[in-house]
Amino acid sequence: MTNDQVIVIAVLFATMVIFLWGRWRHDLVAMSALLVCVVTGLVPGNEAFSGFAHPAVITVACVLVLGHGLLISGAIDILSQRFIPTSAGPTVSIFALIGLAALLSAFMNNVGALAVLMPVAIQMAAKQNLPPGKILMPLAFGSILGGMTTLIGTPPNLIVSEFRATTGMESFSIFDFTPVGLAVAAFGIVFVGLIGWRLVPTREQADTGSFDSAKYLSEVRIVEGSKAVNKRLREVEQMLDEADAQILSMIRNDVHISIPNPWRVLEEGDILLIEVEPESLSSVLSSLGLKLEEDLVLADAEKGNTEEEVEPLQAETGTISEANNEKNNSDKHKSSEVLIQELVVKPNAILIGRSALALDLRARYGISLLAISREGHRSIQRLSSISIKAGDVLLMQGTPEAIASFASLFGCLPLAPRDILVPKNGQALIASLIIAITVGATVLGLFPVPVLFAGAVFAYIMLGIVPLRSVYTTIDWPVIVLLAAMLPVAGAVASTGAADAIAHFLLDNVTQGNAILGLITLLVVTMFLSDLVNNAATAAVMCPIAISTAAQLEVNPDAFLMAIAVGASCAFLTPIGHQNNTLILGPSGFRFGDYWRMGLLLEIIVVAVSVPAILWVWPL
Repeated sequence: MTNDQVIVIAVLFATMVIFLWGRWRHDLVAMSALLVCVVTGLVPGNEAFSGFAHPAVITVACVLVLGHGLLISGAIDILSQRFIPTSAGPTVSIFALIGLAALLSAFMNNVGALAVLMPVAIQMAAKQNLPPGKILMPLAFGSILGGMTTLIGTPPNLIVSEFRATTGMESFSIFDFTPVGLAVAAFGIVFVGLIGWRLVPTREQADTGSFDSAKYLSEVRIVEGSKAVNKRLREVEQMLDEADAQILSMIRNDVHISIPNPWRVLEEGDILLIEVEPESLSSVLSSLGLKLEEDLVLADAEKGNTEEEVEPLQAETGTISEANNEKNNSDKHKSSEVLIQELVVKPNAILIGRSALALDLRARYGISLLAISREGHRSIQRLSSISIKAGDVLLMQGTPEAIASFASLFGCLPLAPRDILVPKNGQALIASLIIAITVGATVLGLFPVPVLFAGAVFAYIMLGIVPLRSVYTTIDWPVIVLLAAMLPVAGAVASTGAADAIAHFLLDNVTQGNAILGLITLLVVTMFLSDLVNNAATAAVMCPIAISTAAQLEVNPDAFLMAIAVGASCAFLTPIGHQNNTLILGPSGFRFGDYWRMGLLLEIIVVAVSVPAILWVWPL
């Protein structure tokens, strides 16, 4: 072996060991490996950061944004309402849930698909009287399996596709992964749905802090076309139970009915005061066709241009002259980006004791109060007349400038930004159509995949589906840096001949020239590494070895690349092999060794199904 080969293998081995150690973040480790390769001359200095321009990296970033757009547009809520039964046993419910997860994972990042459905899974576990882990592990594994079925479902597929181009052939198309991936996903989902979930250890729920937050008091109006029109209050309450929401009171013709008759028939224009989890607010609105009352009032005011002139508010600290500034800048607010932000009321804030009605928020400050969250307190008052207390969480809508100014002025603390989902009319359909058009154009090969998906992101931004502020915060930058850094390192593995050396070792000592045995060996080795190391890094490292092995055996490299794609995606033995496995660790109360009980059998099934499928679709 040459010096360069020894160095790059040493760097690769050290990188893997540090990945397994887990002391430092994966992106920092990958960047360190890249810098070492540059210093030692394995990667030219002017090509060190070429990975950031790699098509796979660009596409992964775009897919993350598009998946977020599908979520906040309400498209995911509509799908979950159609696919997940409201009353069924655990087996049917788990099948429906993991089937939906697999479908979503095919067209959005599988981590995003899991994050979207985790609250649904936790609610399902409670209804089925099961530990959360019994639902969450099947959900995580189902989303991983679904990601294997298309080019954009998971980063390893994108990496494998681009490495194919280094063999002199074109990159894989979006559905080239489907025959093998679909076969593996189908058998895997059947196993998980029938048998696998029963093997999951019963653990107490350790921490659901990410999903257990105080409920909001929100006012929603029954509008034309709503499913609640002409239904009895009792029927609507049963429908709201699915979203863990309940009706506290109602308003009809400006008359407040504090304890409404459950047999009362609801009419268009009725206003309901509901208590709902913030994560379920979108589901409540989309499932029944309801609208936030404050949104409709604001829309009516803007349409009729009926803002009233008001006097500045006198506060304990003196006259608040900024109110006039907000009023004078109303046109600016209308043309600016509108966001929904949570504010917590600090102790001794001058806002305490006042109500939204008294403050006249829309006219004075260009913002609206959509909901109030108050831990341990339930009120049946109109939202606008509730006196605000210290510790209340206010869900405000307005421009970033207006909300920030109000928070500073009245002693509120903005919480960590997160998108509270309030879907707009038609956005779910538009978001889905853009994805469908993008996928269709990809299949036809009209433009390169990164260009098409970047165009779809631009369309999401221009149509207001994804707020501009969310474009960069939605992208998982550690994953992007990891990919961009590891790709040049993987290139050095190939260019120095280290991949050939490793392939020779495998051929001489393991496979002994047998192509099928070589395929199985690479698949199993890749699965083993993926259980211990980030799947994208595993794919980047193993692709050059697969190509070299196929070249030395003089067989079709596509079969070996597909084996890498399958192996890199199938990490079911540990909580560290895939982000989805890590995400469910806390909410399920799992231990490190809980995954292999279902995961080992699932990986055996993957090998048994994928090898014949690969040999059939991509013959040697």
